[in-house]
Amino acid sequence: MPNEEEKISTTEPTTPADVNVDVPIAASVATSPDPQADGKRGFVRRDHGERKKNPRKAPRREARVKPEFDNKMVSIRRVTRVVAGGRRFSFSVTLVAGNRKGTVGVGQGKASDTPIAIDKAMRDAKKNMIQIHTTKDMSIPHEVAAKYGSSRVLIMPAPGRGMLAGSSIRTVLELAGLTGINAKLLSGSKNRANNAKAAVEALRKLARTQVRTAVKK
Repeated sequence: MPNEEEKISTTEPTTPADVNVDVPIAASVATSPDPQADGKRGFVRRDHGERKKNPRKAPRREARVKPEFDNKMVSIRRVTRVVAGGRRFSFSVTLVAGNRKGTVGVGQGKASDTPIAIDKAMRDAKKNMIQIHTTKDMSIPHEVAAKYGSSRVLIMPAPGRGMLAGSSIRTVLELAGLTGINAKLLSGSKNRANNAKAAVEALRKLARTQVRTAVKK
């Protein structure tokens, strides 16, 4: 007959039903038969389905189309007109528009509201566009001078020196795309609108200039 010690050793250990057995999470994940389980690190991939769109989120804005002409405001003035009922205010806007490729123009607009005056000035600048005859280096072939009102402007070529200009004349030359140029304001006028128009009148004289190309022998 077997001894009592042998009986005790051969009996299988029983686990009470009310006792919880802790199983390591990593072991349970690694041994899980889930076909979506990642074998490298033992993480289970769960498919949550498509994400719901947030109704409060605003839709994406469409990309803005770049305008044909760049513009820059030169001056804005508030004009007062006295009538029988009192004073009426309006705005006068002068701006310069150009494509930085030899085309530039100055426009003026008047309206009771500033945005409307800017739109009118932009339309007026497009009507008064000029095409400048330039050299290969986007400079001018010779010096030109012009007078508008009390403003007198002298524009000269300056190869390799960039742009030497001030006041609203610089705005006109920048939007025209000119480089290697020097401009001088010969008058003491501080009217930025007249200075810009004088610069355009000076550049307009280049329209009659024919730029000769060097012929290689």
